[in-house]
Amino acid sequence: MDIKSFLYPKNEVSYLTTSSTMKDALDKLEACHYSAIPILDEKGMYYGTLSEGDLLWKLKSTPGLAFDNMHEIPVVAIKKRLKVECVALGADLDDMLALAADQNFVPVVDDDRVFLGIVRRKDIIEYYTRNITD
Repeated sequence: MDIKSFLYPKNEVSYLTTSSTMKDALDKLEACHYSAIPILDEKGMYYGTLSEGDLLWKLKSTPGLAFDNMHEIPVVAIKKRLKVECVALGADLDDMLALAADQNFVPVVDDDRVFLGIVRRKDIIEYYTRNITD
């Protein structure tokens, strides 16, 4: 079993780009029902992950920020409260499992850090539930 076996590919994952705004993020999170979403740069490289909590803390800590002016705030200007680590496609499965213990999903990248997709913790748990017996 390897990381590729668990990969939920990029073409099926909702994500933001570094040129997205806070309004874009809120709209996309609402549409895809994610609690956190990957951010990619203009070359498709993994940049980071933005969570609902990051948006709420930004809203709370920015005087004058409201729903009608969120389009003025770039997602790259929003402090990320959690650092979501990525894993290379060829990494050991144990590396990915260690990250999945603390993250809802693990972003997967190639050797050049280009985003390939995610491994969802839910899929890992379902696999082991089906395949591990006492």
